[in-house]
Amino acid sequence: MSKNTTIDRRFCLKGVGAALALPLLDSMGWAEASEKKAFKPPIRLGFMYMPHGVIMDQFWPTDAESFLTSPPPALDSLRPVLDQCLMMKGISGVSNGPFKGAPHALELSTWLTAALPDPDKRDEISISISADQIAAGALGAFTTLPSLELATMPQTWKENQAGLNEAYYSHCSFRSPTQAVPAESNPRNVLNRLFHKKIEGSGRASTGMSPLDRDMLDLVIGGARDLRRTLSPTDQRKLDEYLDSVRSVERRIAAIELRQKEAAMEQAGVRSSRRHESDSPPIEIKIPEGDKRSEYMQVMCDLNVLAFQTDTTRVCTYIGSSPNGVSYPELGFTDKHHSTTHHNNDPEKVRKVAAITKFNIDQFAYMVKKMASLREGDGTLLDNCIMMWGSGLENGDRHTRENLPFILAGRGGGSINTGHFLPDVKGNQGDLLTTLLTCAGIPLDRPVGIATKQIKEIASDATPRS
Repeated sequence: MSKNTTIDRRFCLKGVGAALALPLLDSMGWAEASEKKAFKPPIRLGFMYMPHGVIMDQFWPTDAESFLTSPPPALDSLRPVLDQCLMMKGISGVSNGPFKGAPHALELSTWLTAALPDPDKRDEISISISADQIAAGALGAFTTLPSLELATMPQTWKENQAGLNEAYYSHCSFRSPTQAVPAESNPRNVLNRLFHKKIEGSGRASTGMSPLDRDMLDLVIGGARDLRRTLSPTDQRKLDEYLDSVRSVERRIAAIELRQKEAAMEQAGVRSSRRHESDSPPIEIKIPEGDKRSEYMQVMCDLNVLAFQTDTTRVCTYIGSSPNGVSYPELGFTDKHHSTTHHNNDPEKVRKVAAITKFNIDQFAYMVKKMASLREGDGTLLDNCIMMWGSGLENGDRHTRENLPFILAGRGGGSINTGHFLPDVKGNQGDLLTTLLTCAGIPLDRPVGIATKQIKEIASDATPRS
């Protein structure tokens, strides 16, 4: 029989060289709660990026009334959670100013900073601290990782537009005006960070996982059986769901790694022992050209969910792809995303850009729907998140940024007014970021970037909490 036991939220399942954080359980005592103040789950902030803008007339709902009942095809995968989403039309981006020839160097670097680089220091990193890192500075003291920065692939594009530092093409997170935060594109490395895995004797996080580590994972998860006996039926169910998710993510990462290894062996002339002579050689899985880009993105999304579910971090930024160079063979064509966006109204290219947009929103929907399925406190994990999907350009054909595409998901603990499409919002991306941080209860000593105000239509009447 389970007992009603109070355990500390920092409790981990531990094995040799690894520690596995637990999800929020009803029986946990939280540091932020006191005898006089009941616990409320913390608010998490997530940001997911896609470059090159969208086909605007295929992205925006036709009107506010049809948002929930007849959304455009790009939003079809979000239908089950549209009541927990918010869209707003009319958010302008940062003007290119003195960098007219640098649309792609600026689209990612300005997305969370809402600021331009210093024109007198073009070859250096000199911009503003980004909104996610402002949030990390306020929330990071409560978690193992102040923030988590993810990317689907390493950035390889180098163009040096307008003489700007190449880091602006591949970074949207800036810890300080001069320090870019690199994003991790290897899901195994991310999993190791969440497991707090160490290299023996070094005290440093490992960058890889040996085959023996799967036995170690079995040992750590096996230790959950002793804990499980002390939990209520509700907490037992939460723990079971969480451990199933951990195992699922690890298996999928292992499968990706195995396909990569076998493809490399085939290219080197070594036949895999698992393949019959008449079988076709395995496809080579790599990013961004692999046939299953969605598989990589969904693993990364799952890692984001696990990080939030265990309160390992409350801030995550995911660069779904960075400017230039990426293709989507999974969609049936190999055209580069960037070149396709210069469609000049060619119907076939417009169709492809719309398909790429829908694909990226589908991955965002995969993540937020999973969050909506996980119970937390009196609601769901998504109820306690503010998730933002968007792009740093409005129209990739013309490089415009007067009306940037954004989707918000999650109620932010009751601070976000969801279930609406706002067709005529007056504000800029700095205003949006400032509003979201305020809704998350993050104290600001100044607006974010070019912000001049908060966007009152976004916030609900609920009082934000930190």
